[in-house]
Amino acid sequence: METIVSGVRSTGKLHLGNYYGAVSNFVKMQKEHNCFFFIADYHSLTTHPTPDNLHGNIKQVLVEYLAAGLDPEKATLYIQSDVPEIAELYLYMNMNAYVGELERSASFKDKIRANADNVNAGLLTYPVLMAADILIHHATKVPVGKDQEQHLEMARTFGNRFNHLYKTDYFKEPYAFNYAKELVKIPGLDGKGKMGKSEGENNAVYLADSPEIIRKKVMKAVTDAGPTQDNQEKPQEIQNLFDIMKVVSTPDTLAHFEEIYNKCEIRYGDFKKQLAEDIIIATQPIREKIEYISGDSKLLRQVAKHGAIKARESASKTIKEVREIIGFRTF
Repeated sequence: METIVSGVRSTGKLHLGNYYGAVSNFVKMQKEHNCFFFIADYHSLTTHPTPDNLHGNIKQVLVEYLAAGLDPEKATLYIQSDVPEIAELYLYMNMNAYVGELERSASFKDKIRANADNVNAGLLTYPVLMAADILIHHATKVPVGKDQEQHLEMARTFGNRFNHLYKTDYFKEPYAFNYAKELVKIPGLDGKGKMGKSEGENNAVYLADSPEIIRKKVMKAVTDAGPTQDNQEKPQEIQNLFDIMKVVSTPDTLAHFEEIYNKCEIRYGDFKKQLAEDIIIATQPIREKIEYISGDSKLLRQVAKHGAIKARESASKTIKEVREIIGFRTF
């Protein structure tokens, strides 16, 4: 079986975009591949979370991974900081990463524009840590979206550079992978881009949101004055809501609202009420599991410990071999 690695930053609750765009595919992948799914708490340190927030967010993501269907007996679920070998490989890879190429990273440019008062070295070397996450387990497939493809290309660069420097073929080349035929992109409720944590609380519907909160968020979603002619093209904010409905509702429901939109008969209040109820139904099984698992501290400790042991078994082998290749040998 080929090895797959993927992680999610521990910066809060998972939302519909995380679930339909990634985690639901992870559940399928774990049955057919050697999967390592981790909680990227090292990565989250670039935003300087408080200790309580960091711990709470790590727990929340672990709970929601399990509630969404990830099985610690089928896949290796672990917390990034429980595997110190990752930090060691990150150090070695930093020696082969050049400031110029890191500064040209599109994500780094975006982050320094958005956070001009917090341009730390962790933001600059984010692609190097991501490469270490992947290379430590010799992954050949990495589920990523378009916005992460440049980082994956850099991971290949750093692995190949190591191979060239030490005249070896030790690291394999990782490539983008998605289990589904098409990447599912869940737009946000603000009428702009994708659903995300950094775009504001009301932009995203979280898996743990109560039915009342879901209804309030969806009813506040951005709409326009309505269509003025038959079969007119939908503006972005309206297409976004239809895209969400395509994922959570039945085909008949979607077809009904498509038809009345094209006839200029749609009432957005009714449309959003239906969308909210369909989201509530779609997320109910996960929401119930989140509530149950959150109270089981013993289970969470067992899962984290089990995952750390499995991940470190793989990572320590890599570090031992990398140290040997570099020349760190005991006398």
